[in-house]
Amino acid sequence: MSQPSYTEHERHASAAPQVAGTNVMAILSLVFAFVFSPAGIVLGHIAKKQIQRTGEQGGGIATAGLVLSYIFTILGVLGFLLVFIAAMNTGTSGA
Repeated sequence: MSQPSYTEHERHASAAPQVAGTNVMAILSLVFAFVFSPAGIVLGHIAKKQIQRTGEQGGGIATAGLVLSYIFTILGVLGFLLVFIAAMNTGTSGA
């Protein structure tokens, strides 16, 4: 019985299922949701596109990062507007 040739061995080795890891952008999206939420939005959308293209894991993480990033961004903008309006209303009058 002869040993399989190198090309046969290579073919069998490449036929093994490869487990796709978690997308790094998805993880970064979730982290940046808490650190700097606008960056989390960008990273989340990039992650979703990469996951769709490559089949990696992390779709749920990317979605969670996007949702939290949008929520924190909206809350930040509303908080900024509230402080800005309050500062405008507490100014001294010219009379």
